[in-house]
Amino acid sequence: MLLVSTFGRYLTKQFARSILGVFGTFFFLIGTLDFVELMRRAGDSPLATTPLIVQLALFRVPSVAEQIFPFAVLFGGMFALLTLSRKLELVVARSVGVSAWQFLQPAGLVAAVIGLFSILVYNPLAADLKRKATALETRLFVRAAQSTNAPEIWLRQRSIDGQAIIRAAASLPDGEGLSQVAIFSFSPGGGFNERIDAKQAVLHQGYWELTDARVVSATEEPQTYSSYLFATTLEPDQMRQSFTPPEAVGFWSMPTVIERTRRAGLDTTRYELRYQSLLARPMLLVAMVLVAASVSLRFFRFGGVTKLVVGGVAAGFMLYVATQLSEELGSSGIINPVVAAWLPATIGAMLGALALLHQEDG
Repeated sequence: MLLVSTFGRYLTKQFARSILGVFGTFFFLIGTLDFVELMRRAGDSPLATTPLIVQLALFRVPSVAEQIFPFAVLFGGMFALLTLSRKLELVVARSVGVSAWQFLQPAGLVAAVIGLFSILVYNPLAADLKRKATALETRLFVRAAQSTNAPEIWLRQRSIDGQAIIRAAASLPDGEGLSQVAIFSFSPGGGFNERIDAKQAVLHQGYWELTDARVVSATEEPQTYSSYLFATTLEPDQMRQSFTPPEAVGFWSMPTVIERTRRAGLDTTRYELRYQSLLARPMLLVAMVLVAASVSLRFFRFGGVTKLVVGGVAAGFMLYVATQLSEELGSSGIINPVVAAWLPATIGAMLGALALLHQEDG
């Protein structure tokens, strides 16, 4: 078997070095550009010192760089194959009967291992650093954050009194409550109970504590309270997760987050889609290897490096666009999140394999 042979180990080393080298280059470039942008913003904040800006940039880069794993595998695979072709090493391998499917085994193995490492180790670390980066960025650029037109926060909860829809202008700095809150309460049968407007709402175990609340119901005159309690089954972690982006939730925490969010009556589509996309990542990276091979193996026979490289970049970009489009359709509920996450990887692998079959087997 080629994987355990000396040549197989050599190919594995070449593919791993190329892919990790490309990823490291992208990682450095993203970090540098992000640091420059943060230094530009630091001029408006007296709290933003250079060491804190460096720390913030380091916290932000892993989450952003996680999105380039497919391109790192694509470009790294293309570079490794073209280098082997230029040195005529693949020519020698083909002359002794090694097929394209055999010397792509090390590349597929490297891509699959990198995919597993990225979801089991890299993703939880990147998600944790992203949460820290968000907290640090809020502290450093609090004025800028307050001046932006942030989207409203919407929550839906179930309690012993029925269902309620909560709208808020923003979350409190400590993440334990909401500001400028409007609560629309409904009975278990679906009938309207009351509307509550409050300056802020702090979440405790089993209830919301509303400050400066005005209660309007269909059966009574409007009432004003300095403090008003409203029952809930939400927990602080659930509330934060409801407006925390899925990218800030690590792979190992995702099943728990999905289950707790579902029990609270909140929408879990975004988290389910993110979880399935992580599971599909190893297959997507293997598909990128097949795409890279389909545009790189013909170099030593027909030439035209520039055309092949452009074709590989275009193919990888199209697969990336298809992935983003599928995820958008999945997050909007048009297609099932499982289908949305696995469809691009499956189609990419099938098309790459088809292209290789056409080139290598006629």
